[in-house]
Amino acid sequence: MDMQKIEKLIKKFSQERDWDKFHNPKNLAMALSVESSELLEIFQWLNEEEALKLKDKKLEHLKEEVADVAVYLLRICMSYDINLEEAIVSKMKKNELKYPLNDKEGKSIDYSKKF
Repeated sequence: MDMQKIEKLIKKFSQERDWDKFHNPKNLAMALSVESSELLEIFQWLNEEEALKLKDKKLEHLKEEVADVAVYLLRICMSYDINLEEAIVSKMKKNELKYPLNDKEGKSIDYSKKF
């Protein structure tokens, strides 16, 4: 993914509509929450098999909501000059420490029993 290209596209789109005055971090976070809820709504009442086999209109709707979530997340990153790739890599390193593959005795850890 060409992040600079995507960010430029988002910035141009927002500037052309004079939306920057509304797109402060607080409002962007709120909009991200709304879009995340719309993403969640696609899966509401589906069983696991149905959720894994979305087709046609439902799959297209999923793509649109994923894009909406990504756009708001990127706008937040742009507001704070956060490099999303670096943030993800850093967080995954922390997750590796928090959730190791094996315990001190070399046994696999079943995280479902930890919570």
